Amino acid sequence: MTISLNEDTAVDARLVALLDQLTLEEKVLVLTGHDFWATWPLPKIGLRRILVSDGPSGVRGEVWDERSPSLNLPSSTALGASWDPAIARRYGNVAAVEARRKGVDVVLGPTINLHRSPLGGRHFECFSEDPILTAKLASAYVTGVQENGVGATPKHYIANDFETDRFTANVVVADRTLRELYLLAFEEAIVDAGAWLVMSSYNSVNGPTVTENELLETPLNSEWGFDGVVISDWTAVRSIESARHSQDLVMPGPAGPWGDTLVAAVLAGEVDEAQVDRKVLRLLGLAARVGALDGFEAAVPVPVVVEDGIRFAREAAIAGAVLVRNDGELPWAAERLTKVAVIGHNAKFARTQGGGSATVLPEHVVTPLDGLIAALPNAEVTYSVGAVVQEGIAEFPLSTIENPVTGEPGARVRFLDAAGVELFSEDRRASALVWFGGDAPIAASSVLEFTTRYTPEESGEVLIGFASVGNGRIFIDGELRHEASAEAVGTDLGAAFLSPPSVTVD
Repeated sequence: MTISLNEDTAVDARLVALLDQLTLEEKVLVLTGHDFWATWPLPKIGLRRILVSDGPSGVRGEVWDERSPSLNLPSSTALGASWDPAIARRYGNVAAVEARRKGVDVVLGPTINLHRSPLGGRHFECFSEDPILTAKLASAYVTGVQENGVGATPKHYIANDFETDRFTANVVVADRTLRELYLLAFEEAIVDAGAWLVMSSYNSVNGPTVTENELLETPLNSEWGFDGVVISDWTAVRSIESARHSQDLVMPGPAGPWGDTLVAAVLAGEVDEAQVDRKVLRLLGLAARVGALDGFEAAVPVPVVVEDGIRFAREAAIAGAVLVRNDGELPWAAERLTKVAVIGHNAKFARTQGGGSATVLPEHVVTPLDGLIAALPNAEVTYSVGAVVQEGIAEFPLSTIENPVTGEPGARVRFLDAAGVELFSEDRRASALVWFGGDAPIAASSVLEFTTRYTPEESGEVLIGFASVGNGRIFIDGELRHEASAEAVGTDLGAAFLSPPSVTVD
């Protein structure tokens, strides 16, 4: 027995046999995430969970935690500036090795939207404003990830090239423009590189939201022969209507708009069970490719292209650095330099990433100031902050904080219930903390307590504070110095989570 996923692809009969063992409820279960980062396991058919992770500039893993550091690869704009598909392919290779080190099956990247407006807040994740350059780099990146046995996820399909109203905007676009600009990179990533997943975006295109749009079938499946999984951007699926289209997997879970509602819709004849079956078969096919399904050998059992990731990150950063003009001033000879002035906020407080969901936590960062001091041992290097570009509060440097419990650099963090009883505690090595998965009892907690001993690098007035949505209290030497409530600006949950408002006190 075979079921066609598209005109050119027949499903392995073994997958169909596994599908036949599932109840409708089990089929629907695996089409919504088990949690924030993983799919549901079904032990009865030998299906383990499939773990996905944010990329695209590195692989964070299941937890957002400085104790589980990641290789910090250059942002995708640096790849665009390199104009080098060979670098992009190696970039994918290295990302896949990182993914495997962290037990990740699928990297949520590359981001291949276009730089269509200077106001696009996630342009650092994307390669270029040029569709052909983007297409070549996207194809190479996907090839690099998947030839090391990890699924790649070109995103965000489609025309999601802006930040303002990214969740709700309707992009009205002619077919030629759609195909020659917005779709080209996705086409090459699928037709040439064989991407195993595609991520559907929040916005609408010519009316329907993408998760309920015919663009998921044509050209994606019918013309390009895509046989992988369409995974939603997080919370992009809003209704049961998406189940009638070629949207396959709803993230995150366990709650979602399908679930019991989709089961009821199938039983009522409102959604054809064959549509559900096609989605499940695609998910099982992905599981087979990444080695998450018993009886199927992974497409690539072990990484086959492995190199020194730190060395590569340095090489890729250099390849993406562009010297616009040199009037004979460069290069400087290090031994002839006697005094060097370094000016700029980011020289001392390095910004090595764009931020947001593309954030990874590196083991350490060599700042431009540190690098110049090390490279110029015979020169006097002076520093001035210049214009401060930090918005909101800054993280405490690890060298300035001490965990009062362990005496080690860092802080003690506790989760308390409404009565003040400790539910969970952990020792952290940072003060910028995000709980996105992991063991912390977020829902059961009423209070998050962060305690550290802080020694400033120099005497002076210091602003101490917090950045989070909710009510906060700041104690210094046991004295309550400030209490305030910080409220989210706007309705964008991602912005409230990743860039919350700040409260400070002198």
